[in-house]
Amino acid sequence: MNRAITPPAATNLITVAARLDRLPPSRYLRKLILLLSLGACFEFYDLFFSAYIAPALYASGIFTPTTRGFLGIAGFASFVAALFGGLFVGTLFFSSVADRFGRRSIFSFSLLWYSACTFVMAFQSTAAAINLWRFLAGIGLGVEMITIGAYVSELAPKNSRGEAFAFNQFVSFLAVPFAAFVSAALVPRRLAGLDGWRWVVLIGASGAIFVWFIRRAIPESPRWLEQHGRSEEADRILQAIEVRVRSETGEPLPEPHPAGADLTQRAQASGSLQEIWSKRYRARTLLLTAFHILQPVGYYGFAGWVPTLLLAEGITVTQSLRYTFIIALASPLGPLLGWRFADAFERKWQVSGAALAIAAFGLPFALQRTAFGVVLFGVLITLSSNWMSFAYHTYQAELYPTRIRARAVGFVYSWSRLSTVFSSFVIALFLRNYGTAGVFIFIACSMLMVCLLIGGFGPRTARRPLEEIAR
Repeated sequence: MNRAITPPAATNLITVAARLDRLPPSRYLRKLILLLSLGACFEFYDLFFSAYIAPALYASGIFTPTTRGFLGIAGFASFVAALFGGLFVGTLFFSSVADRFGRRSIFSFSLLWYSACTFVMAFQSTAAAINLWRFLAGIGLGVEMITIGAYVSELAPKNSRGEAFAFNQFVSFLAVPFAAFVSAALVPRRLAGLDGWRWVVLIGASGAIFVWFIRRAIPESPRWLEQHGRSEEADRILQAIEVRVRSETGEPLPEPHPAGADLTQRAQASGSLQEIWSKRYRARTLLLTAFHILQPVGYYGFAGWVPTLLLAEGITVTQSLRYTFIIALASPLGPLLGWRFADAFERKWQVSGAALAIAAFGLPFALQRTAFGVVLFGVLITLSSNWMSFAYHTYQAELYPTRIRARAVGFVYSWSRLSTVFSSFVIALFLRNYGTAGVFIFIACSMLMVCLLIGGFGPRTARRPLEEIAR
């Protein structure tokens, strides 16, 4: 009788959200997140090989470590800025396509786009041409990362969303030591008539195609399907997930707990980018925008520049690549260490604490002159940065409803891309005028502001249903 009285749309919607949120941890869900995470590996590979191939780009005469003018195209800062300019365009202008056409299809298309553009970039020989194709590749990566974040948040149960993002980032960050190892092995060499740095780039381009085939095993997001009136398809996918999870646990699944009628109506409504400026979400949008202007200064200010910073301190190219590789080995450990604590502590305190740690460890790094000191503080900064990364990726995806999740996160996240474009030039300016110490003072100030913003004004999200957080 109750099923006959309740409107079908409301029942189906509540069932989708409630059935997902009550699922226990399982190998099958981790497998889906693993497949999603393989795509994220290519953004991390691309972001970090930028730093590792920098010495080779200097030696070839294509780029220089600093710039004569603030926006000089011949400087390495323009190489960094080109990627993040593309990421900015991708996240700001094209993230909404994942809300319109689905997580799965955009997932695959954006990866192929990145692969093609990166392949062409590997054969360019001028700063302008390299930057152009790097910019275009960045557009594909920008769309990719927003789509991955939206899907992971919609797939993971409420009590393990943090763990899901930690696992996602752990897999993604495995690309960092791989990029460092490949760069250390290939950058100093020339193989088959090609400079080693070009082989580093080609490896990233070719791998994306392989992952595209793997991703055919990933179903569409049930939450997205329900939002677009495809309830039968959403139910069919959920049934398949439930069967797999039930067979693994060997026990009946917990009963779902439907949300209230008001929450159902909100979840069923269509959305637009204008909604992020409504009274309900305006404060969150402003907070995350400010956060994403500041956080890249600490994250990419170290990760994207560490070999160059070491060269500025008189360390040789070979030594800097060796130190960088050792530091890169710690990249997956941040999310791995946080895996079991991701849902034990409130998300905003994890972001704030990690930012504070980056500031605390960055200043001593600038003063190190021994191999042990460089590696020790480099590892501590890396652990802190990557804990902050998985925590804020979880956090920003939780703060908006499914109907606008990709476009909303795309909008706020785009500011981190734009910030990195300009902060790259600012870091080059600080490096030229104030040395490595000046760079890390700049980083520390930015991270202290992140701590105050998120800690003071961020809403609580841990272990709450997505639909409840979005109210």
